[in-house]
Amino acid sequence: MPKPDVLPRDAQSILELAARSMFELFANASEGMILVDRQARVVWINDQYKRFLPALGFAREEDFVGHAVSKVVQNTQMDQVLETGKPILIDLLTNRAGTFVVSRIPVRDAAGQVIGALGIVLFDHAETTLQPLVEKFTVLQRDLDDARRELASQRLQAPGLRQAKYTFASFIGLSPAAVEVKRQARRAAQSSSPVLLLGETGTGKELLAHAIHAASGRAKGPLISVNIAAVPDTLLEAEFFGFAPGAFTGADRKGRDGKFKLAHGGTLFLDEIGDMPLALQSKLLRALQESEIEPLGSNKLIPIDVRVIAATSRDLNKLVRDGLFREDLFYRLNVLPLRVPPLRERRGDIAALLEVLGEDVALRSGLAPPELTPQALALLEAQPWRGNIRELRNVLEQVAMRCDGPRIDASDVQAVLRDSGVEALLPVPMPTPPLAQALDPDQLLRPLAQQYADLEKAAIAAALQAHQGNKAAAAKALGISRATLYQRLT
Repeated sequence: MPKPDVLPRDAQSILELAARSMFELFANASEGMILVDRQARVVWINDQYKRFLPALGFAREEDFVGHAVSKVVQNTQMDQVLETGKPILIDLLTNRAGTFVVSRIPVRDAAGQVIGALGIVLFDHAETTLQPLVEKFTVLQRDLDDARRELASQRLQAPGLRQAKYTFASFIGLSPAAVEVKRQARRAAQSSSPVLLLGETGTGKELLAHAIHAASGRAKGPLISVNIAAVPDTLLEAEFFGFAPGAFTGADRKGRDGKFKLAHGGTLFLDEIGDMPLALQSKLLRALQESEIEPLGSNKLIPIDVRVIAATSRDLNKLVRDGLFREDLFYRLNVLPLRVPPLRERRGDIAALLEVLGEDVALRSGLAPPELTPQALALLEAQPWRGNIRELRNVLEQVAMRCDGPRIDASDVQAVLRDSGVEALLPVPMPTPPLAQALDPDQLLRPLAQQYADLEKAAIAAALQAHQGNKAAAAKALGISRATLYQRLT
């Protein structure tokens, strides 16, 4: 006896039946499913998906569900589906849990508005069908990453391609000290006079040198860097001025251009200028005064057009008094001196710095960006940071590598500091200013534009602190775009 035909004939019923059938198929046959809401927060995962949590760095489901999907799933495209409303039916996703074939589908309400997105891991149980494709993709991705790193290395080695890697936006900070040094550096960028960057190691002197070049009229020219402390004294003269063919035993028969000639039309950054030997200082002074150089083994003068930016972590005034640095060269370089403040003088910038450093650590390691508890952030802000930003990054990277998940608390930070031989300083609570002080009449009797600007800075700083330096969250709380927030920070 034939079975009765119960299939619907109207389009709406057919769509509902197909959707129900497809969902049941995916739920039972897929490797996992994940649902996010309109704000891109994870609201549900099925039982199959839970087995990925340990590999993603989460021990408990509650540490995963409820958080932004971009924070818990590396390389996700769910935000794109929410923004465009368009599905990504077949894609390859690679993260800490492996490489998978996935599908991402927008979820709409009865009015057709996007209210969420459903992610489905389609990597099938019969690995014979898709496994070769996934393996080939993994190999190609690894080869592409290696090629990119090699290309970046070659670009750094090729004189004609050396350009600034940083701008003033790369110097993160809203503290008065950070704002002031960026203001001075922007003014220096408008001049062609030598700049002398003074400050402790790890404060960002090289970054500012790149930013000054990028903002100057020489931005299209090359930026050539020389770390004087890293070059043997016997090779420095050839490094600076180059040499003629056959200038000395073992010299290249074609000769070699020096850093001054390579920087022609651009900027020459002399890092650790305080380590330059006395014998070379007089030749450097002559090159700066005469705007010409003479390569080793040559009697031909070559005109140069170079703007010099020098940097040192040493006390040049003391070196001059001790006879270790030429006084006339010091005056030649010390035309536009900029003191780069140490991190302990700009503690209010540490939260924002940690976010940027955390994103970079996550990008390089493949881990989720670290999430600091308020207690951990307060502990990091209280430290003296003798190694400045370089030391801060080292501690953050150590903590991120040691923790099983992205969440970092104060005990994790204390353990790394203790193992590094550093006695951690405990944070000191800051008193809340009284209302009378906040409404000081002298402060109110100022131009409104200045008061608005100060209020905006205070609001941005408060939002960044409240959200542990998370710029996306701070921008959302302030009702502005992330791009606008970045503009206000520079």
